Amino acid sequence: MAPLSRHCLLLIGTLGVLVLNCCTNGQRNSTLIFTKENTIRNCSCSADVRDCDYSLANLMCSCKTVLPFAVEQTSYNGHLTIWFTDMSTLGHLLNFTLVQDLKLSLCSTNTLPTEYLAICGLKRLRINTEAKYSFPEQSLLIHSTVDSDSKEKPVSLHKGWQTCMYISFLDMTLFNRDSSLRSYSVENIASIADNFPDFSYLKTFPVPNNKSYVVTFIY
Repeated sequence: MAPLSRHCLLLIGTLGVLVLNCCTNGQRNSTLIFTKENTIRNCSCSADVRDCDYSLANLMCSCKTVLPFAVEQTSYNGHLTIWFTDMSTLGHLLNFTLVQDLKLSLCSTNTLPTEYLAICGLKRLRINTEAKYSFPEQSLLIHSTVDSDSKEKPVSLHKGWQTCMYISFLDMTLFNRDSSLRSYSVENIASIADNFPDFSYLKTFPVPNNKSYVVTFIY
């Protein structure tokens, strides 16, 4: 047998690195939460699951049932995917929550009300409306990792929200349209409650006024 050429050895080495990276990435668990029939399932998944395939999620992921009244606001440093059918529990899961990488999949044809969710530290948002529209998954980069690395990293909800520099308001009526995902940001906001009086619920939550925020509206 003729010895392998340098080119073949290089190709084999490259393929080996790619396979190793794929195996390593596959071991990184992500969080999947889905709501169905007044129940909430919180799952840890080592691989992506087809959107809104509840049976497959229960088979592939490690899931546990969470009672709606027992849901606590927390923070998510990795990937978070939420499958939902309406707004009844989505607000409890996401409002004033620290999420960096979020995917929302609407698993019904319901029309959503005019309601905003306030999310802290959001870097990337993906949405899927396949159940309602034959529209491909959309992705939106809110701000880059370079921008956020120099900022204080929040570790808990109340402490984290007060140290949060990036706040995103997500307009849930975007799921009622088969249009492109859009956003705009406003920098150097000193007081969120004063600058956005229509968001009355902000007055009931501890938001300090001694910092400069970047506020992003996603619609």
